Amino acid sequence: MKPNPARKARSYDSQATAVETGSAASKKELRIALAGNANVGKSAIFNQLTGLNQVTGNWPGKTVERAEGTLFFEGHRIRVIDLPGTYSLSAYSMEEIVSRDYLAVEKPDIIINVVDASALERNLYLPLQLIELEVPMVMALNQVDFAAKKGLRIDTEKLAQILGVQVVPTVAVTGSGITELLETVVCEALKEPKTLPHEITYGKEIEEHIQATQNLVVSNIPQLTAVYPSRWLAIKLLEKDSDIMEKVAVLADGKSKLTLVEELGAELEMVHGETPPVIMAAERYALASKMAKEVVTIEASPRISVEQKLAAVTTHRVFGYLILAGVAAAVFGAIFSGGTLLSEWLDSGLTWLSDGAANAFATFLPAAAVDLLINGVIGGIIAGITIALPYIVPFYIILALLEDSGYLPRAAFLMDNVMHKIGLHGKAFIPLLLGYGCTVPACIGCRIMETKRERFLAAFVVLLIPCAARTVVILGLVGAYVGLPAVIGLYLFDLVLVFGLGRIAFKVLPGEPVGLIMEMPNYKKPSAKTVLIKTWSRTKDFVYVAFPIIIVGSIIVEAFALSGLMPYFVDAASPVMTWWLGLPAVVAIPLIFGILRKELTLILLSTTLAAVGLGVASLSAVQMIVFALVVMIYIPCLATIAACKREFGWKKSLGMAAIDIALALLIGGLAFRILSLFM
Repeated sequence: MKPNPARKARSYDSQATAVETGSAASKKELRIALAGNANVGKSAIFNQLTGLNQVTGNWPGKTVERAEGTLFFEGHRIRVIDLPGTYSLSAYSMEEIVSRDYLAVEKPDIIINVVDASALERNLYLPLQLIELEVPMVMALNQVDFAAKKGLRIDTEKLAQILGVQVVPTVAVTGSGITELLETVVCEALKEPKTLPHEITYGKEIEEHIQATQNLVVSNIPQLTAVYPSRWLAIKLLEKDSDIMEKVAVLADGKSKLTLVEELGAELEMVHGETPPVIMAAERYALASKMAKEVVTIEASPRISVEQKLAAVTTHRVFGYLILAGVAAAVFGAIFSGGTLLSEWLDSGLTWLSDGAANAFATFLPAAAVDLLINGVIGGIIAGITIALPYIVPFYIILALLEDSGYLPRAAFLMDNVMHKIGLHGKAFIPLLLGYGCTVPACIGCRIMETKRERFLAAFVVLLIPCAARTVVILGLVGAYVGLPAVIGLYLFDLVLVFGLGRIAFKVLPGEPVGLIMEMPNYKKPSAKTVLIKTWSRTKDFVYVAFPIIIVGSIIVEAFALSGLMPYFVDAASPVMTWWLGLPAVVAIPLIFGILRKELTLILLSTTLAAVGLGVASLSAVQMIVFALVVMIYIPCLATIAACKREFGWKKSLGMAAIDIALALLIGGLAFRILSLFM
């Protein structure tokens, strides 16, 4: 790396400078972007800075989640944008493109680059690319406590001199160093002109080709040099970055310019014997290794810690899977037992409230209006509170504990080989696990996959996972009347179906599977604050997505029932219900309502059968299994469709819904005929 006058680092006394800038510069809103690899404590720093003052959503036009928060410090209002965790600024994933475009186009006042001090060499790869992007930056050297446990001492002053950026040691989970980090960041953000890191230089032949490409960029592509630094553009073009090449190709005479760049890249390949992307990656890793050796001192050979022993056991090829099975069993046992008790408690209290409201409204409203208000609006809210939240909130708490402790990435690692059978990698196990709690956040959780193809494929199989509401139907009907073996059989059949259809979709959808590249964080004690913030953020997101759909859907379905049109649909559905599925025709009503909320199918099954003089016990074991099978497979609920629409658009969402409904009817009819031969 070479310093130049425009990019030379300046030392300062943080306290004195903060006072000086505070008096000289007018108070203004500052924008800070957090950038870093996954699992380096970036979210912990974000939570320490912003607390509960956070909002989440999508980046404009993207399905990548955006987290933003605000805080006030030294009279300044500071907006903190938490960029997606990424290992590079190449165009291999949507997260990488979103991160670099925000930094280059939106130009925040300063970046906090969060780096794991216990794995410094590996983590320096991203900072080198941030420096190439020529953005003002402060480095948060996080998890210095873990580095110390490993016997690693890092010379932060020397690292700051090498990079040309301020380096602040932090321990995000305890809040250590956060105040010093903020003071440094505000000071650097208010400097005019901004201090930029030292320029990175590579080998002679590489620099010659970068310079030649840069000259070509400056003279021929002014539209892009107005947005991106010319040297960075030159490097990306040599690396054949697909996003940048597409931007150049659409320009006038852009394709001919790409031909010239490809010729320069071919020359570089002839010299080094490797493609330019490989050459540049090797150069960066070599620089990162050299820097780490200069600043890291191994003080002692530490004993193997409890965390390291735990990491070895939980990723073992035998014990790892046994532990994973035990963890999964404990999670679901805790969720379903605790959720059931909480649901019953809430239901008893809110049912009393609903009855009281119905009596009050009946004094001044017509009966039809009371039914619409109680069963539609209030009934929708009560169902969401009593059915969904008791299962979802405990699930999110446990999920946050698993994430914050460092176990979840190891579970994804263990499931990598299995998930590859359906064209996904181990990270897809996380939304699949979420699906057993609620399909809405599971569908949204598919964002962690790198490509659009993988996200869609993950969502397709996630929709087939029986959520907590469908589990209520399975246990309340088949478990209560047929027996536990039939319940286990349904779940095993569902797993076979998930992997079978996932395999077919993997073969049908165009594209190649992406390998798993995942940081294995150190095990640590979960932070109660972080767990609660994550739980609140996810629960809030679910409520905002699901509750409006539940309420509007409840009103529509209730109005439909009050209008007297429902019997016509029952008659129309009779051939499918009676002849194909072997069920009473009136079962069409709970199945129609089930599109609104799955748990209603069990409640309405009893109601509709009673209306024709039957009871649930009058159904045969085969009919109960067929009913539960159909409920388990066909599209979960309107809230899930809404979540899928938000992620993939109406066309794909309705397509997945149609496939699931057709599949449920097909399998239900076949199951009725096959099971009737044996039961």
